[in-house]
Amino acid sequence: MRIGEVAAKAGVSVRAMRYYEQQNLLPADCRLGGQRHYADTAVGRVRMIQHLYAAGLSSSTIREVLPCVDTGEVPPELLDRLTAERTHIDQRITELLAVRARLDEVIAVARNPDPECHHMQY
Repeated sequence: MRIGEVAAKAGVSVRAMRYYEQQNLLPADCRLGGQRHYADTAVGRVRMIQHLYAAGLSSSTIREVLPCVDTGEVPPELLDRLTAERTHIDQRITELLAVRARLDEVIAVARNPDPECHHMQY
C-alpha cells in the first residue's frame, strides 16, 4: 500500500506516517520512483502506535514496546519502566485533582463574592 492509503485507512495524516517512519516505528519499502510502500499490516501497526502515544508513551518507549507486541514477550526491564510510568501518571492525576479542587473554590468565590460566605483554605 502507498503512504496515503495507509494514512487514510488508519485515520492519520501522511505527515504522521512520515514521522513514524523517521522514528523507526513503521518500516517502509521504497520502490522505484522513491514512493513508499507498506505491508498490509501497516494499518494495524499505525493504529497500535496511535494507541501507545495516547497512553502517554514516548517514541523511544514505543520503539521498545512494538517488538513485544509482535512476539508477545515483554522483558522485565521494560515492564518495570511501564509500571514506573503508570505510577508517574497516578501522581500527576493526584496533583491535577488538587488543582481542580482549588479552581472549584475560586469559581465558587467568583459566583458568590460575599466574603461572609467563603471559607477558602490557603
